[in-house]
Amino acid sequence: MSAAQRKFFAEIAALLEAPVMVTTVDGKSYTGTLAGIIPNTLSLCLAEAKDEKGRILHRAVLNGNTVAQIFAIEKPFDLKTLAERLNNVFPTMVRLYEDKGFIWVMDKVKVTEKGIEEGRGPAAERVQKVYDQFVSDSKA
Repeated sequence: MSAAQRKFFAEIAALLEAPVMVTTVDGKSYTGTLAGIIPNTLSLCLAEAKDEKGRILHRAVLNGNTVAQIFAIEKPFDLKTLAERLNNVFPTMVRLYEDKGFIWVMDKVKVTEKGIEEGRGPAAERVQKVYDQFVSDSKA
């Protein structure tokens, strides 16, 4: 697999659990949370989907042959920039696992877009402050 293909699949994977709008080749559109996707075929499952007529569908499964476009509705969480900020506070002690959606700080504190998932103590509290400031700045 080429580097471009890996990057493409990583971009699609980043849309998981995010709000998206999907248009089909026959002009229909759906919005919902991307619950699952088969990257090779672009077949996908939307949770709590809404069609262009406003009907709410608990789940919508679309065959990749009918998918024309997928749009991210919200700007994705910028894990890379958060890792850079954390590296300013914890030089050389930050490892970014962008493809897996988390950051390790000091091999003790695991941070995702939702906040600290593992770790306690003074280091975790400091990471939390950087995270909170980052989220606040991102919303501004």
